[in-house]
Amino acid sequence: MENFFQCVKAIGYRVLLLFLVFTSPSVLAFSLQNVAEQAKQLSKENYVAPKSHLPSMFKHLAFDDYQKIYFNSDKTYWKKDHTLFTLQFYHQGMYFDTPVKINEIINNRVQEIQYSPDYFNLTALNQTEMANSHLGFAGFKIHYPINQRQKTDDEIFSALGASYFRVIGKGQVYGLSSRGLAIDTGAISGEEFPRFTEFWIEKPKPKQNYLVFYALLDSPRVTGAYKFILTPGQESKLNIESQLFFRSSIEKVGLAPLTSMYLYGHNQPSTIANYRPAIHDSNGLSILTQDNRWIWRPLNNPKKLAFSTFTLQNPKAFGLVQRSNGFEDFQDLTDHYEKRPTAWIEALNPWGKGHIELIEIPSPDETNDNIVAFWVPEQQINAGDELYLHYQIRYLSDEAARYPKNIARVKDTLYSLGDVRQANLVRQLDGSISYVIDFVGGELAKLSPQQGVKPYLSISDNGELVNSELIYNPIDKGWRLIIHFKNKEMNKATEIYASLLSNDGKDRLLTETWNAQYPAQ
Repeated sequence: MENFFQCVKAIGYRVLLLFLVFTSPSVLAFSLQNVAEQAKQLSKENYVAPKSHLPSMFKHLAFDDYQKIYFNSDKTYWKKDHTLFTLQFYHQGMYFDTPVKINEIINNRVQEIQYSPDYFNLTALNQTEMANSHLGFAGFKIHYPINQRQKTDDEIFSALGASYFRVIGKGQVYGLSSRGLAIDTGAISGEEFPRFTEFWIEKPKPKQNYLVFYALLDSPRVTGAYKFILTPGQESKLNIESQLFFRSSIEKVGLAPLTSMYLYGHNQPSTIANYRPAIHDSNGLSILTQDNRWIWRPLNNPKKLAFSTFTLQNPKAFGLVQRSNGFEDFQDLTDHYEKRPTAWIEALNPWGKGHIELIEIPSPDETNDNIVAFWVPEQQINAGDELYLHYQIRYLSDEAARYPKNIARVKDTLYSLGDVRQANLVRQLDGSISYVIDFVGGELAKLSPQQGVKPYLSISDNGELVNSELIYNPIDKGWRLIIHFKNKEMNKATEIYASLLSNDGKDRLLTETWNAQYPAQ
């Protein structure tokens, strides 16, 4: 014992403390708190921008060439361990030029997954050897037998670049992206992109059907700790807890952000001839308020940058939705937009006062993610502030399953130039703009054409309502609302709201609220 204490004195009490911390049973269980302590300490230090030592052969790759860096499937992580989940990794390259540290947690012990060039195949780039073996991973993917139980090569999760990640469920293909955090998105000062710098992934047990992993986020003005629980299925679910620590004040922090693409669709047809009637990963923003009101906002590809805000207290849920889900909606045998998932975010702790913000960015083609939606808290974010958020993202194919049985939803929004039918039955344009909204389901499906339904309409100051018509739709057993309006100033947007009420003297709300923004021209 005397020799032991002499040794302790020689190496210092600090080393002994570290020894006790990492061997004490009470702290062996790795948790969000471990990452939060790192994030909090990091927030007290000056931000250090990551440095890239990427060789030019990787740094100047075109996107098509970067995709030719293949992961060697025989090196798939956990492949020989008979787990349902397996891992593969992304190589640094292109603008993914800084390495991401990836750790494995086994029996609550952390060990780094070491980068090796043997993980990758570069023969498609006419390279048989890595120019520099002292590189790292750019991100990782998770595989799970979601479509065929015996096959583990179904990719269901991808984390690559900044704080972006994507998830899919059974029968889905990648579409929209989720993010850890958005900062000053759409601001004149420019957007700041926080970055996941390190991950910790718990090795699952052989029959475990969920995967737990953690992430450390860093950025000039904020740090963060994240815990993810991924449960694959018909609809995959991602439970997320985040703790944020702010180095300095932020004008606009976007929480639970989603990023998607909308080029054109039924409510905004293509301006050039195209056999595909629609191209989009999502075609609407859906919101569920604290008092169980449902809001549906069709997306636009505007000519000018557009912002929409929905002020709320403790929202229950919101998401970017792919409401069109039939092949006939897209006619695309290559990209299969009908298989792109809806991302539905459900709050699991009170979010307080704030607003959901939708940003629509002009885009000439489908390669740009031009749609962003997130929650913005009302409270001002200052240096030293901390913020906790808990939510779940459901990645759905049948997005109608989100709705209670009594609420009708908008099946489709169609756009047209307004016209009138003349005595000779020829239609003539009347200078108005027309939206055709089909409401289906809920109580509407139980009502006969003779039972009372009436529209509730509202239009912003820049618009002038010309007329409206409500018609029973025997095909869908719903109701079609046709709205004709005019814009007073074409360089300004016009907001229109519509819903259907019972016409029985009680004015019960039967549908979600349709809210369209006719964009500035």
